[in-house]
Amino acid sequence: MHEDERVVDELEALKAILMDEIIIKTDDRGYAVGLETEVFPYTALDTEQQFVRVTLDIKLSAGYPDEVPGVCLRNPRGLDDSTLDLMNKQIGEKCEEYLGQPVIFEIIEVVKENLTASNVPCCQCCICLYGFREGDQFTKTPCYHYFHTYCLGEHLTSSERIFQEEQANLPQWQRTQRFQAVCAVCRAPIMYNAADLSRAAPPQDVVDAPRQLQPTAELRRLQQDMAALYLRQKQRGGIIQQHDNAATLLITDGANQNAANR
Repeated sequence: MHEDERVVDELEALKAILMDEIIIKTDDRGYAVGLETEVFPYTALDTEQQFVRVTLDIKLSAGYPDEVPGVCLRNPRGLDDSTLDLMNKQIGEKCEEYLGQPVIFEIIEVVKENLTASNVPCCQCCICLYGFREGDQFTKTPCYHYFHTYCLGEHLTSSERIFQEEQANLPQWQRTQRFQAVCAVCRAPIMYNAADLSRAAPPQDVVDAPRQLQPTAELRRLQQDMAALYLRQKQRGGIIQQHDNAATLLITDGANQNAANR
């Protein structure tokens, strides 16, 4: 497993504790050169309440534990950069504190404690683009992406309606048998009842959002810039317009305008 008996004992203990949750990486000689494990928050084994996770990748040099191991946090879910920065800082401190001693279990504990303290998704719902406020109902997909429950229900309802409309326009032999709901982020298949999800309360930010867009000073300035750009392009002779799915190039010359279809 490793040339150092301290490391052999450490890895055997980790395998006994984590079992299939840990992958030991070895070289051609069979010596351990690293390990990988998915780390979740402490939730008393209630996986439905695990809203964050991260992959812990540790590289072991031949000099470990007298040398600091290489640690990488990969594939975070529901975590913001500040939480990852804090974990990396604490891992570095723990490695220095335990230099000369096995430290892998301590690293895993640091990550678990931070995940437990941050067990609320620190991201936006990619459907409504609002964050998650206290009291909002949200859904974690099996691929660890997060949506307001109401938003996901509305999204799936709309997706299925579009799917059915597209199918109706296809010849019978080209039609797909049934609609497959997918994650709005990674497109992985998911299994949810859209009607049940849509019965959840809308997120508070959506409820509080103004019903009419109020242009900001920045937006008004951008509108003015675009209007000036349009006039300059018109004067120089080239505006493209869309009419009934046909692209029309308007060649402008002063007061005269000639249209040429393309």
